[in-house]
Amino acid sequence: MTIAKVQADHFSIPLPETLSDSTHGEMSRFELVTVRITDRDGVEGLGYTYTVGAAAAAIRLLVEKDLAPLLHGQPADRIEALWQRMWWHLHYSGRGGGASFAISAVDIALWDLQAKRAGMPLWRLLGGHDPAVMAYAGGIDLYFPLERLLAQTQANLDRNFQAIKMKVGREKLSEDLARVAAMREFLGDDFPLMVDANMRWRVDEAVRAARALADYRLVWLEEPTIPDDPAGHGKIARQGGLPIAAGENLHSLYEFRNLIAAGGVDFAEPDVSNCGGITVWLKVAHLAEANNLPVTSHGVHDLHVHLLAAVPNKSYLEVHGFGLERFIEHPLALNDTGHAIAPERPGHGVAFDWPGLEAHRA
Repeated sequence: MTIAKVQADHFSIPLPETLSDSTHGEMSRFELVTVRITDRDGVEGLGYTYTVGAAAAAIRLLVEKDLAPLLHGQPADRIEALWQRMWWHLHYSGRGGGASFAISAVDIALWDLQAKRAGMPLWRLLGGHDPAVMAYAGGIDLYFPLERLLAQTQANLDRNFQAIKMKVGREKLSEDLARVAAMREFLGDDFPLMVDANMRWRVDEAVRAARALADYRLVWLEEPTIPDDPAGHGKIARQGGLPIAAGENLHSLYEFRNLIAAGGVDFAEPDVSNCGGITVWLKVAHLAEANNLPVTSHGVHDLHVHLLAAVPNKSYLEVHGFGLERFIEHPLALNDTGHAIAPERPGHGVAFDWPGLEAHRA
C-alpha cells in the first residue's frame, strides 16, 4: 500500500439556484478541491473538501506543494502516523483553517483507499454500527420569499424528508419568528424542525432569539454566535431554552473539547471536510459520546452517511444544498421513512464524473 501518486484538483461549481444565509449572503457557486491518492498497485482513494468561494486555490496548493511530498513512498495504511506528520508539518503556519481543509481531503482519500483495499464499505471498516441514518434537508434559504420557502419545503417532503432545517438571522428578529411560525404551521406540531443562524448574533442577541424561538418546539438552534466563543455558547445554552448545534466551523479536536467543556453544545457537528478528516471526525464523535452527547454532520452528505452509520451516538445527517448529485454515479437517496442507507460499495462509494467536472475546472 505504498503511496505512488497524489493529485489535487480545483473546480468552481455553479449552484442550480442562488442560496442565502446570514453570513455569506447570496451564493451562486461553491469551490470543490479533490485529492486522489494512488498506491503502487493502482488502487485509488478519493477525498474532497469545499469552500463557499474563497481559498480553494490555496488549499489545492497546500496539498500539492506541502503535503504530497510528505506522502510519496509512505505506507498508505499508516493513516494516524501520516495525519500527525501532516498536522505538525503545517502546524506553525496553519493549525486549523486552510491547513485543516487540506489535511481533511487527504485523510478522506487515505481512508477510502484503505477500505477499498479491504473490500469493505467505509462504514463497516470504521465500526459498522447501523447503516440507516435519519436525514434532514438543510435549507440555505434565508432570503427566499415565504412562498418559495414553503414550496422548497413541500419539494423536500415529496423526496421523503422527515426533518427539515431553515435559516434564521434576518435583520429583524420579528421576520425570523414569522417565517418559523409559518413553517411550524405548514409542517405540524411534531415534525422535526431545526433553525440555523450561521453565527449571526452576539451572545445577548442569541439568548433573546432563542427564548423567542423556544415556543416553536425546535430540535436545535444551530451556530447562534461565532465559533471562537465557547463560553458564549455555554451562556446561550443555559439561558436560551433551546438545544444548540455547533461545530461546522471548528477545525480541530481541541476546539470541540473546549466547546463541550463549556457546556456550549448539545449536538456536536463536525464537518469531515474541514475538521481534519475522518481521523478527527471519529475522535470528535467519541468525545461527544463520552460526554453523553449525540453527533450530527454538516455538508458532504455522501461521506457523512458512512461516518454516522459507524458510531452509536449518531443523530441526524444533513443533506446539504451544496450537493454533488450532478457529478456522482450513485447520489444519496432516502427510503420512505426518511433514512439514508450507507452503501455497501467498497470505500465511501463516491465516483465522480470527471469529464463533467472538467468543464468547471478553476
